[in-house]
Parts: sequence; C-alpha cells; structure tokens
Amino acid sequence: MSLFVHLHSLIILSFIFITFFQTKPHSSSSSYIRLPSIQSISKPVHISVTDYGAIGDGIHYDTVSIQSAIDDCSAGGGGRVVFPPGKYLTATVFLKSGVVLEVQNNATVYGGTRLEDYPTEQNRWYVVLAEDVEDVGITGGGEINGQGLEFVVRFDERKNVMVSWNTTGACSGDECRPRLVGFVRSRNVRVWDVHLHEPAYWCLHLVQCDNTYIHDMSIYGDFNTPNNDGIDIDDSNNTVITRCNINTGDDAICPKTYDGPLYNLTATDSWIRTKSSAIKFGSASWFEFKQLRFDNITIVDSHRGLGLQIRDGGNVSDVTFSNINITTRYYDPSWWGRAEPIYVTTCPRDATSKTGLISNLLFVNISATSENGVFLSGSKTGALSNIKFLNVNFDYKRWTSYEDGFVDYRPGCQGLVNHSSAGFMMEHINGLEVKNVNMRWVGDRVKRWNNPLDFRPSSVDNIALINFQSSSYGQQTS
Repeated sequence: MSLFVHLHSLIILSFIFITFFQTKPHSSSSSYIRLPSIQSISKPVHISVTDYGAIGDGIHYDTVSIQSAIDDCSAGGGGRVVFPPGKYLTATVFLKSGVVLEVQNNATVYGGTRLEDYPTEQNRWYVVLAEDVEDVGITGGGEINGQGLEFVVRFDERKNVMVSWNTTGACSGDECRPRLVGFVRSRNVRVWDVHLHEPAYWCLHLVQCDNTYIHDMSIYGDFNTPNNDGIDIDDSNNTVITRCNINTGDDAICPKTYDGPLYNLTATDSWIRTKSSAIKFGSASWFEFKQLRFDNITIVDSHRGLGLQIRDGGNVSDVTFSNINITTRYYDPSWWGRAEPIYVTTCPRDATSKTGLISNLLFVNISATSENGVFLSGSKTGALSNIKFLNVNFDYKRWTSYEDGFVDYRPGCQGLVNHSSAGFMMEHINGLEVKNVNMRWVGDRVKRWNNPLDFRPSSVDNIALINFQSSSYGQQTS
C-alpha cells in the first residue's frame, strides 16, 4: 500500500471518529466541542532496538541503543521503533518527531531508579520524554514500568513514605520523584494499546500539547503510593481519552492550568479506581477550563469522585458529566477527600489567591453510592452559578469504620472542618437546578443523615427543586 493511500485511509477514519463523537454542550450558547483530528503517525519503517545493540535482560542499561534507534528513525522520516519481547532497563529516552514506540507483547521498558538516570532539570524527569515534537506515539501491547515500588522508603497501609531527591538539591519538597511518560509542547500525540505500570510519580503527563488521542490502554499504580496520578493534562487543548482502565493511588484524570487555558477535553467509556479523586480539575487552576465532557465512566473505591478544586483564580464553564456510576468511601484523613461523590469549590488556596468562577455545569444520569454527600462550595467573591443536576440517584450508606462528620476543603482554604453529614452541603451558590433527583439512606439516618439539604439562605440563591425525593431504605436503628 502506498503512503498516500495509507494517509488517505486514516484521514477518512479520523473524520468518521470526529463525526461520531462530536456533541453539543448543555449550554445552548456554546459552540460544538471540537475533537482532535488524528493524522497518521505510523509509517511503514520499523527499526528494532535490538539491531542497535539493546540486550533486553533488565540488568544492563539499554539507553544508548534505544536513543540511537529513535534518532535514526526520526532522521530517516519517521516510523516505528520496536521493542521485541524482553526487559529493557533505561535512563530517560527522548522521543523525536515522526516516531512511534512499539513496545510489543511480553516486552517491558523499565525506568531507572537512580538520580543520575534523569536529566539535571527536575521538570524533565521522565522515563520517556517528548519535547517540541509532532506525530508521535506509544503502542504495541507491552508495558512501560517506572518501578515505583523501588522508591518506597517505608510501606504503610495508610500512605507509603516515598523517596525524595530533595536532599540532593535537585529539587525541593516531598514530591521529588520521576514521572513515567511526558509529552511537552507537542502536537498530534497518540497513546494506545500499551500498559503504563507503577509510576514513581505522575504516570502520563501532557503539557501544552494540542491534538492528543489516548485510547484502549491501561494505567496501574500502587494504591498506597501518593502522587502517582494517572493522566495529568496541563494547559493542553483538543484531547480525547476513551476506553481506558485507570487503577491508581492518586488522582486518575486531572486537568490543570498552570500557564495557559485548557479547552476541549473529552473523556469517555472508561473505568477508574483510585484512592483519591477519579476526575479532578486543579488544584493548579490559574487559567480557564472550558468545554469539557465526561461520559460513560465507572468510578469505584474512590476517596472523592468528581472534583473541581478551583483555588487560583481560573474560571470553569461549559462542563458536562453524564452517564457516570460512582462509588466512594472513606480512607485515612491523610488523603484529601471525605468520600464525596461530587465536590465543587472555588474556595481560594490562601489569602493571596484570586477567586475563580464556576458556571454552566451539568450533571446528568449520575448514580452514586457513597459514605458522604455532595459538596458544593463557592466563595464570597466567586459564587457557583448555573449548576444543574438532572436524573441523579444517590444512595448514602456507611460500610467502613473511619470517622465521619467532617467537611474537607483541602488543599488550602479551611482544611478539615467539623460538620455533620448532609445529602447536599451548599454555600455561595447563585443558580442551582435539581430535577429528578432521588436520595436514599441506609441505616441510622437520624444520627448521621438528618439533613438532605444543608445551606444558609444568605449565601445560596435561586434554587429550583423539581421532583426531588429523599427517603430511607433498609433497617433503621435507634
């Protein structure tokens, strides 16, 4: 097949993909969400890292062989760099334009665990790093493994204590560990049919990227390891995440705005298990989030389900969460979150932070089983507005022995605050519609769940309750 025919066929498939998944946000004034047009990034040239001297025994470093194969592949016009079955230990390798890494079944790329395995600059600590490139990807059915458990100083069922390279002067704080895969200032990125395993820190990181397609892949991180986020999307636009399985200790899908806005993110048809937030906006939130859609997602065992933590002055608008099943539960207070199925706040990070705004949120066809209620908290200068819940079912029950009776504002703001549980805890809202919403309680409702709606009229205006039901089921106790 000629290259022209190959490209032509993939462009047609991309057009079909866009047509099928394109959808209109709930705000009638908004434009259609534009999804990425994925061009061909898979050319017929294949180069094996073993032909460049890679041993693949998991003991000797194969970094030079891998990098040489990538460099030659890119210089020759692009193609696939193939990892046949084996174990490839490497320091940071740099992905170049036009190159797809094909990590085949029964092949594993292991990231090194030494500080000298990574560049001098902390922001470049990745096992695989693509900077200022285009038409790149990772696939093949194999695994990239960050050896995250090798960075554990002390295992702890509450939260593992991790290595921090800050003592070397390379960085400061307690999150000085390498990420797994990073795409920085890049275009036309595709990650599919690959397993990303045991990151020491964040797993898959997009920074100021455009036109990214992540699909049919899995992420696994140790459940007790902090900061091992699944997918972090920073200042990146036109991103699609679909048919992914994410099982990790920290936030699973996490849009952030450090240095610029984030537009047109779509995540669908995925399964998430996390000890923190399944979907979390922020907490880095200095710029705008707009036109984001999350549909047909199952969330289990999370400390917090859907979370918007807008702490730094950025605004959020035109976001839809639809057809989502959520199960949240309590974990130790050392993890942020108190089992809220939905958590939305503009409470500033500290006294110096600006206040952002959140508007035009739609939650439709949501089912949740949780140990705590929904938390909706604007702020005095940043009220939540035009928030809609349509066709939502909340089942509230307790099945862990962790202490309840707290509202969790972390990070920043007020921290953990003593407060009785409620079905909806609300403050600083102007415009809330609740339609076809059913709350049900199991167990001692009088003691723990006495208040379906908790708010002060002075800070909450324009509420519409349409077919709102609150009831108990199961055995009642005194």
